[in-house]
Amino acid sequence: MLSPGALHRGSKLVIASHNEGKVREFGELFAPFGIECVAAGNLDLAEPEETGTTFEANALLKARAAAASGLMAIGDDSGLRVEALGGQPGIHSARWGGPTRDFGLAMDRVHDELEATGGAYRRANFTCALALAAPNRQDVVFVGKVFGSITWPPRGSRGFGYDPIFVPDGHNETFGEMEPALKNALSHRMRAFEQMMDATYSNAE
Repeated sequence: MLSPGALHRGSKLVIASHNEGKVREFGELFAPFGIECVAAGNLDLAEPEETGTTFEANALLKARAAAASGLMAIGDDSGLRVEALGGQPGIHSARWGGPTRDFGLAMDRVHDELEATGGAYRRANFTCALALAAPNRQDVVFVGKVFGSITWPPRGSRGFGYDPIFVPDGHNETFGEMEPALKNALSHRMRAFEQMMDATYSNAE
């Protein structure tokens, strides 16, 4: 396992994603720790095929592919799980938007399929798996979740993905309406991130 101190101020970390919203969010998370983030796309690293059957497996695939750069890398796989839909879209969350990953279409599909079940039960959660990989070290994975419910129609233009239809427990705003700082503090990604930093970060230079 990556030991405490594997991440520290001055570390450079590859974010194994070509999703600009996700890369930006990670940059905001790591900035207070003095960790520099670079997107895999900026290093011309190809996106690996996501052949895993779980969030954890796909996060590892991405992190290991990005660590081929010679730098420590973090891979993220996350998605929306709707209970009435048997946990779908789950690991296929992006694919529900079709070849162009149009999340407007994806949200429409969630709504349509929920309506087909009667639409009364709208419990859902966002799940995030974060995998940290580095050359010549054992990989490690952390999982975070945030629970809430699906609302319709979509509300808010902040965030990305399914954020405009997800209302976290204890709040009235969707993730798409929330101030970014509040959304980040509540998010599934933050919960996985906090676990990762507790296990691997050192204040030492």
